[in-house]
Amino acid sequence: MFDRITITTPAGIADYAIILTDTFDELAQAIRETGLRPDRIGLVADTNTAPIYSAAVMEVLFDICDSVTLLTVRAGEAHKTTETINSLYERMAEAHFTRKSLLVSLGGGVVGDMTGFAAATYMRGIPFVQIPTTLLSQVDASIGGKTGVDFQGYKNMIGAFHMPSLVYINIRTLRTLPAREIRSGMAEIIKAALIKDRDFYDWQKKNQPAIRAAEPAVMASMIGRACRIKQAVVENDPYEAGERKLLNYGHTIGHAIEKACHFRLTHGECVGLGMLLVNEITCRRGTLTRLEADDIQGVLKSFDLPVRPVDIDVASVIANTRSDKKREKNTIDFVVLNTIGQASISRDITEEDMRAVLESFC
Repeated sequence: MFDRITITTPAGIADYAIILTDTFDELAQAIRETGLRPDRIGLVADTNTAPIYSAAVMEVLFDICDSVTLLTVRAGEAHKTTETINSLYERMAEAHFTRKSLLVSLGGGVVGDMTGFAAATYMRGIPFVQIPTTLLSQVDASIGGKTGVDFQGYKNMIGAFHMPSLVYINIRTLRTLPAREIRSGMAEIIKAALIKDRDFYDWQKKNQPAIRAAEPAVMASMIGRACRIKQAVVENDPYEAGERKLLNYGHTIGHAIEKACHFRLTHGECVGLGMLLVNEITCRRGTLTRLEADDIQGVLKSFDLPVRPVDIDVASVIANTRSDKKREKNTIDFVVLNTIGQASISRDITEEDMRAVLESFC
């Protein structure tokens, strides 16, 4: 199995390929095809992923470079901090990394974001490669060049755009992923379909049993379709000046819930809740039909995603939205659905709107 998607940005800012396969065997050749000739490689993996896949990946990387260092970081959103980045800088400097060195991210979105940010800022920028091992990172976090770390619990408050040189997806890594992480990734896949592709949304409903069973052919098809949706968006708007903001559907309230619950819920679980809450606001305004809102809730529930926030302090969620990156003066850009498969930006959702739906949902 092999699929290749090429991200082509305006004026060739930083074109790169997404390789979708079921092995690590083509990784060395894929890196060579980028034109990179690194003097050193740092493989960044967290304490969950490193014991499972780092040895196999390092064996391949030694075919490219005779200096490969494993840089392990602690797993979890709680460690997506500037302190972890400082630790990476220190170890890279001690290993004499230069501007010709390469960082390779092996893991989920947290590792990918941190690796990309370290690459963007070390010696004013070195290349990096994404090897996403979670469903969420394969369809979303690894694509598009957003990198960053959290600050005092606020998601990705410190970051930079830094495009990867390659995204290499081995879908076999999903076999070792906990079921909860598969569900988390499904929230982002459902999101992609809701904002851009009604047919893909209907396909997910039809193939729900096969997706839940993680049938390889179905998973490969689904991941490829989700990647192509993001490809189209980031090619048109690589630095989130317009259309790319639509990818934040469910994220404004979702990120606020993540912080309020101290990351007890996964990112995907919170995005799913964020989608449902903003859908309820638009339903009450009459811009999204109740039939569509209920259908979306049913699909999220069918993939075992939560449909009600539990033990969430409403005031904390609303307060957290005040520090959202998409806030301008006294308004926040909310992504809303006009209908399934079509989204737009709303700037008139108020704190009172959020409070009303949060109180009814909670």
